[in-house]
Amino acid sequence: MTAQAKIGPNSIIQTVAALEARYGKAEAEARLAVAGYGHLVGNLPSEMVEEEKFHSLVTALDGEIERKELEEILKDSGERTAAYLMKVRIPGFFQKILKPLPPPIAFRLLLFAISKNAWTFAGSGDFSYTTEKTPLITVRVKSPTVPVVGYFYLGTFTKLLKELVNPKTRIDELTTGESGSFVCRYTCHISDKSA
Repeated sequence: MTAQAKIGPNSIIQTVAALEARYGKAEAEARLAVAGYGHLVGNLPSEMVEEEKFHSLVTALDGEIERKELEEILKDSGERTAAYLMKVRIPGFFQKILKPLPPPIAFRLLLFAISKNAWTFAGSGDFSYTTEKTPLITVRVKSPTVPVVGYFYLGTFTKLLKELVNPKTRIDELTTGESGSFVCRYTCHISDKSA
């Protein structure tokens, strides 16, 4: 039997935090319980988790929360994950190098660095990017889950690019495919900082 791919615990930690920010602690805990994830209350992971645990959480929430709300919650979760990465994982000196660079160069350097650790969020899926005039980030999800999980990645990439490449960055998201095997494409508008 093949070992399951693992991803960072922030996928779950920050999703719970985003639920609490949206609904308040008591209601968030109640929603987790109804979705079958009450065991997370006071028991968040501190180490890498099987990607299935995050994806099944998202799938369960998709059955309990209106889709538009869940999109916003997952985007917030992604933004919170990005904030954690900038505080703890991405070296300060690297962030200082990126910020004054022209956006296309900063984008290339940041995405190259991200690609070296893509397994921490893509799990069994695939991660790729292009460095054209309008760059494209692609995450192919292979684990059973619902396509709305793409909003988690959208939040993460948007915050990282706004903070480290260009505050005016805008990302258009397009997800194709069905639950369990789909592709999330993020078209990144990282226009010149003077624009």
